[in-house]
Amino acid sequence: MTGAGADPEAGPAREFVVEADGGSRGNPGPAGYGAVVLDAATGETLAEAAEYLGVVTNNVAEYRGLVAGLRAARELDPDATVRVRMDSKLVVEQMSGRWKIKHPDMKPLAAEAARVFPPGRVTYEWIPRAENKHADRLANEAMDAGARGERWSPSTSTADLDTGRSAGGRTATDGGARAGSGTGAGTGAASAARTGAPGAARPPAEPTAPAEPTAPGATGSAADPTAARGASASDSAGTRGAEADAGPPAARGDATGAPGPAGGRRAGAVEGQAAVGGARSASGGSAVRDGAGAAGPAGPEAGPRPDAASEAAAGSGAPGSVGSSTTSQAAASADVRAARTVASPGWGPPDMGAPATFVLLRHGETPLTPQKRFSGSGGSDPSLSAAGREQAEKVAASLARRGTVQAIVASPLARTRETAGIVAARLGLEVAVEDGLRETDFGAWEGLTFGEVRERYPDDLNAWLSSPDAEPTGGGESFAATGARVAATRDRLVAAYAGRTVLLVSHVTPIKTFVRLALGAPPESLFRMELSAASLSAVAYYADGGASVRLFNDTSHLR
Repeated sequence: MTGAGADPEAGPAREFVVEADGGSRGNPGPAGYGAVVLDAATGETLAEAAEYLGVVTNNVAEYRGLVAGLRAARELDPDATVRVRMDSKLVVEQMSGRWKIKHPDMKPLAAEAARVFPPGRVTYEWIPRAENKHADRLANEAMDAGARGERWSPSTSTADLDTGRSAGGRTATDGGARAGSGTGAGTGAASAARTGAPGAARPPAEPTAPAEPTAPGATGSAADPTAARGASASDSAGTRGAEADAGPPAARGDATGAPGPAGGRRAGAVEGQAAVGGARSASGGSAVRDGAGAAGPAGPEAGPRPDAASEAAAGSGAPGSVGSSTTSQAAASADVRAARTVASPGWGPPDMGAPATFVLLRHGETPLTPQKRFSGSGGSDPSLSAAGREQAEKVAASLARRGTVQAIVASPLARTRETAGIVAARLGLEVAVEDGLRETDFGAWEGLTFGEVRERYPDDLNAWLSSPDAEPTGGGESFAATGARVAATRDRLVAAYAGRTVLLVSHVTPIKTFVRLALGAPPESLFRMELSAASLSAVAYYADGGASVRLFNDTSHLR
C-alpha cells in the first residue's frame, strides 16, 4: 500500500470495519487475498489491499488477508477499534478463541494477526459470502494478476465499483484515493477522501444498476456484477464444503473442470478435515471458494452455485476494459443464461450456509468380517475382534489429528457402538445412538457366506440380486426398505446437525445407501461399491437439498 494517515476530521480514535478474504484455485493452489478497511459509521472505503501469494491453501490465504486488513487499519489509526467481518467460519472462530488452532501453517499467522492491535480492540464477526464481495473480488483480482505474471495494482481495481460501495453516494471514482498493496500483507494504508456523518447508513453491497460487461475472453475482474466475481460464480458451480486447509488428496475432492489462468476453485474442508474437502464442481472463472467446513452459518463457508461456466461464457474482462454496446451486453447475458440452463440441475442460489457434513465410518472388523458372512441387524450382533479394535484406534487417532468432528452418532449394534466409543474417547465427545443407521436385516441369511446362501436359497438370492424390492429369505429387509429408512434418517440428521461435521458410525449397506442417494445412482449401484472395514467416506448436504460426495472408502489411516 502507498501512503498512510487517518482522516483529520475523524478524531484521534475511530472505529473501522475490516473485511478480508482469501482464495486458492485448488487446495493448495495459486492463491491470493483481498482486504478492505471501511469507516464503521459510513461504510466508506478507506483502504484496500490485495496480493498474489503463489501456491498456498485457501485457509492460509484467508489468514494473510486478515493480517493485511488489520495492518492497513492500524496504518490509518493505531488507536482505532476494529470489527473484522469474514465469511470464513474457521478464521472467525479460531481468532475469537472458540476453536483451537491445530494446523502448523495457521498458528503463526493467527499469532501475527493477534499482535497488530492490543487485545480487546478487535472483534470478529462471521458474515455470509454475499456480504463479503468487496474483499473476495480483490482476492480474485490478485489471483488474476498473478496468473498473468503481474502484481495487483489498485489503479486497475474495480472491486469497489463492482460492489457499489460508496460514502454519501460518492463512489471511488469521485476522486477519493484508494490505497492498495500488491507487495505483502502489511505495507501501509491510505485514507480515501472524507468520512460521512456518524450514523450514516452503510450503502448496499450490491450495485444499484447493472454494470456493462467487459470484453469477452479477457482475463481479470469483470465489471458485470454477475460475471465479475469468479469466486461466487465458480462457487455456484459447486458447493462449498467446510472451510478447510488439509486432508488427504482424495478428501480434497477436486471439482470438475480444469482451472485456467483466470479460473479455479477454492476447495477444502475445515482445518485438516479429510472428509470434507473440495467443491462440488467448478468450470473456471476468476477464483473460487469452497468451504464449510467448519460449520457455521455460511460457513465454514458455503460454496459455489451458479456455474462458473456462465462467467466464462459472459467473459471476464481485464480491469478497466468496459464494453459499451447494448448488443454485446445482451449477448453476454444470453450466454450466461444458456450456461446456467445447462448447469442448473441440483444447483441453487449461493450463500445458503454451511452444509451438514456426514463423515461415514464403517465399524471395525468382527470375527465374521474376514469370513465374508452376512452380518446384519437380525443376527448374532457380534462385537469387534482384536483387529477391529486396532482399526478403531487408528481411525480415532486420524480423526483426532484432523480435529473437525463435532458430534458422533452410531448405529445401535454392538460393533458400531464399540467403534464409536473408541473414537469418542479419543475426541472427548459423547455418542448418540440412531436406530436408522443399523444394518439391513438379512433374515435367514444371517451368518452365512454368499456361497452358502446360493446353495440353500438360489431363487431367493437371484430375486434379491435382481430387484431392490426383494427380501432375503425369512422376511428380512429389502434394499428398498433400507433405502427409505436411511433417507428418513438422513433428513432427520441433516436438520439436527445443520452446518456441522458429524461422524456417523454405521455399516456397509447404510453407508453405501448414503452415497447412492447423494449421487442419484440406481439401487444396483450398491453391488458395485467396495466398502472396507473401518473406512471413511463423506457426504455434505446443503440447504437446497443438494448433496456432494467428498470421500469414499478411504483406508489411508489404516496403513
